[in-house]
Amino acid sequence: MSDEIKNEEMAKSPEELELQALKDKEREEKAKRGMENDRLYQKDFQYKHKNPYHEKLAEFEEFVLRDEAAESNVGKWNEAVFNREAPLCVEIGTGYGHFMHDYCEKNPDVNFIGLDFRFKRSYNLARRLAKHPYRNFKYLRARGERIEFMFADSEVDKLFYFFPDPWPKKKHHKKRLFQMPFLRAAYQVLTPGGTLFVKTDHDGYAEWMAEFVDNPDTHKLFDIRLRTFDLYEDAPEHFLASFQTKFEKIFLEQKTPIKAFELVSKKEK
Repeated sequence: MSDEIKNEEMAKSPEELELQALKDKEREEKAKRGMENDRLYQKDFQYKHKNPYHEKLAEFEEFVLRDEAAESNVGKWNEAVFNREAPLCVEIGTGYGHFMHDYCEKNPDVNFIGLDFRFKRSYNLARRLAKHPYRNFKYLRARGERIEFMFADSEVDKLFYFFPDPWPKKKHHKKRLFQMPFLRAAYQVLTPGGTLFVKTDHDGYAEWMAEFVDNPDTHKLFDIRLRTFDLYEDAPEHFLASFQTKFEKIFLEQKTPIKAFELVSKKEK
């Protein structure tokens, strides 16, 4: 802060400073609420792009669904898509697919859906998945904001959300997925007792998440089973500490604590 700005702040009366603080808080709250009216959360949202990898993904139509195609299977993923009854697990933001690949191999008895929306990364992951020894998965080129339009009420058993883009700049905070609209959507699609698992390396995003986790509205929807800013120190026996993604290993080598949350749906059967 420059000396000029400091002097200007010191010249303000207590009332003016209080009003400024209220305005700053209002702006911050507005940014957090920005996602409430985001078009991604509207039922009539349509994907629009001209990326060549969209067509390339068609090579893997056996297990890849693109854009709105994912939303045509609401309520019938097990019955019509996987053709078997099994716990339905969904990973939002598969990235390079390390967790998805390993989890599907170690848990062949689940129906796994991974989704991401970045084209080239999705294509490269699809190429890897095509060689996977099992076919207990589907991959969606889709947006995590759309889960309530991809899955029916109480259709999903587990939701995974690992190391998402933290959108560190304040002006981009509204792009962060972890906000009340997402938490309400997660509650809607999860089964009674269904679980949302979250991990991040980013301090700022973790603090942001913690604010929403501590929100009374969130406590109406979920039991908070885990809330830690150092997973391997506080809960080394927890499921979330039983595996490490490629980038998580890098973070740990850099002595970066892993932040984690486990939210369990309070929905009644």
